[in-house]
Amino acid sequence: MSFGDPNNPYGQPPQQPPSAAPGYGYPQQSPPPPGVPPQQGYGYPQQPAYPGYPGANMMGPQSMPGLLTTARVFLFIISAVQILAGLAWLYVAAFVNDVTDAADDLSTSSDDPFSAIGEGGDMAAGVLVFLALIALGLAALSITLGVKFGKGGQGIRITTVIYGALGTIVGLLGLFVGLDSGMASAVIFPLLWVIFGAIITAAPVVPSGTAWFARPRY
Repeated sequence: MSFGDPNNPYGQPPQQPPSAAPGYGYPQQSPPPPGVPPQQGYGYPQQPAYPGYPGANMMGPQSMPGLLTTARVFLFIISAVQILAGLAWLYVAAFVNDVTDAADDLSTSSDDPFSAIGEGGDMAAGVLVFLALIALGLAALSITLGVKFGKGGQGIRITTVIYGALGTIVGLLGLFVGLDSGMASAVIFPLLWVIFGAIITAAPVVPSGTAWFARPRY
């Protein structure tokens, strides 16, 4: 007998190639079909993580830019000057009114000098009161714009630009008058006014200021 004969019932059975024993845990996965990339590990494929929560890059700047902060401080300084000017003009108007009343008391006819002083004093007092009201109104506007920088939108931005541009023009006119007078003291104040107005005008226009006023609010 030959053990090599496959038809011999007493021969050694043919040996089978060893098969890989299944491991413990999850069942073995079959190889992926052609064209499909192999999966790494078990479970769902790994998802790329967000750099932040969705829409984080659309929130805009979270803190006020430095140039806007400077413009805000300048608005408050300007408002203080306007308040002092308004109060000063009101005081002068009251003083002129007292002088006018005293001139009216001394006047005996419409032709004497006291009558002319009284009429001119009434007109001057009215003009001074009008200027004082304008100064106090502009001071209220300066404070409002400065306060609204934190939560204001495009309306505050446009109003600030116009307000700063008008202030710059007024400062330039005063600067030309001061330069023409030849007095150094007459140049310093208009020059500071021009600088303040230029910064207030430019701060909402630069990209950082535009992004600040255009940011979403919740």
